[in-house]
Order: sequence, then structure tokens, then C-alpha cells
Amino acid sequence: MARGWFDGRVALVTGGGSGIGRATALGYAAEGAKVVICDMDCAAGEQTAELIRTSGGEAALIECDVTEASSAEQMVAHAVERFGGLHVACNSAGTALETPEGEWDEDVVRRVYEVNAFGVLNTMKYEIRHMLENGGGAIVNIASVEGLVAQPGSPGYVGSKHAVVGMTRSAALQYVNRDIRVNAVCPGVTRTPLVERTMEIPEYKETMLAMCPSGRFAEPEEIANAVLWLSSDLASYVNGHPLVVDAGFVAQ
Repeated sequence: MARGWFDGRVALVTGGGSGIGRATALGYAAEGAKVVICDMDCAAGEQTAELIRTSGGEAALIECDVTEASSAEQMVAHAVERFGGLHVACNSAGTALETPEGEWDEDVVRRVYEVNAFGVLNTMKYEIRHMLENGGGAIVNIASVEGLVAQPGSPGYVGSKHAVVGMTRSAALQYVNRDIRVNAVCPGVTRTPLVERTMEIPEYKETMLAMCPSGRFAEPEEIANAVLWLSSDLASYVNGHPLVVDAGFVAQ
């Protein structure tokens, strides 16, 4: 049942074309937000936007490469121009390119960092800049349980997600007295296109299954629910927190 958590507000979601990003965009819209969807895959992003419009909501799509600061700047400017502001943001764009044969390949690891770590840095920079000038807001970054604990074989992914948690905490402390809250969600293994592709690698499949104490993967909507709460006024005193949503994996 919709509660109207974001009535009159504008939400931005990077990586909104699929997985956690799509579920979050749909969730924001269901709670009354006007949603700007950002993705490199415009076809997938437009599908998300159309799902929102079909349900009676308002949505716009912008192509954005989060690894480019200028693209992130244009993304925020588009949201403000299209809907008149920016109040909440979920930075969900991410990748995991490593394979058992290439986990220490410098080019591969660098690309993972560019998307997962610098992508969050770039998007937060311009989201915060607008929020500082317009009364504050809330930002939620999608990290991972591997931003808190480590698994073998993924130095780029593990390192970059640790960086997301660190940047989240740093930004949260810097802007806590400027009416901006910054938190992170650290999902366990979630049924997304990225995970489905990773499951095709035998060396990783066993590890991923072992990370599910409940015996199943999370659904994207279960992660999105945590994002929505952290973005809402119900979490008004929650800041700098990496919220783990993993059915108990980190608790072991």
C-alpha cells in the first residue's frame, strides 16, 4: 500500500534500467516521487520509465555514464530542469567484470573502480551540490556486503565496494549539519542480471550460494525497500550507516 513518502519530491536513480535500480525507481514512483532514471542502456531505462508512466506516475530518462563527471553533472541538471529539483537519490550503477583468469588484471580492476567507486563519487558530487543550494536531501548508495567483508577472487569489486562505504560515511559526516543525509545499503546476493551472469562462472557460483544463509537470493524489491526507508523522513536520524540486507550472511 502506497504511503506517499515522497509526494511532491523528485528522485534520481542511477542504474535504473534493471535490477535493484529498477526496483528502487518503481518504489520511489509508487510512493509519489517524480523519478529520473539514469542508465547507459537507454532501452532498459525507458522500459522502467514506461512502467512508471503506465502506473500513473511521472518519469524521465537520461543516458548517463557515471564514470564521467560531466555526464553526472548533466544528469543532475536534467533532473532539476525536468521536474524542478532533486530531493532524493539512489546511486545504484555498478559492475563486476572480474573473472578467475583476470581478477588481478589492472585494466579490469581499474574499470570496476571507475564504475563502482568513481561513479558514486561523481554522482554524489553533483547531487550534493544541488541539495546544498536547495534545502538538503537524502542520498543512498548501493554498496554490498562485500563492502564490509571480503571474498576471495574479486579485489576490484571488494575494494570498490569498501570505497563506497567509506565515501558514504565521509560525506555523511561532512554534510550532517547541512540537512543532507548520506547512507548506503549493503545487499547480499540479489537476483539481478549481473548476478545471473556471474552465476555462469563455476568458480563463483559456489561462493555466491554459500553467501545465502536463507537458502535463496534476495529479490531486487527487498533491497529497494531498504533504500526507500533510508531515503524517507522515517529515517531522519539515520546518517552514515551501511544498512546490511543479506538474510544474516554478515552475522555469521
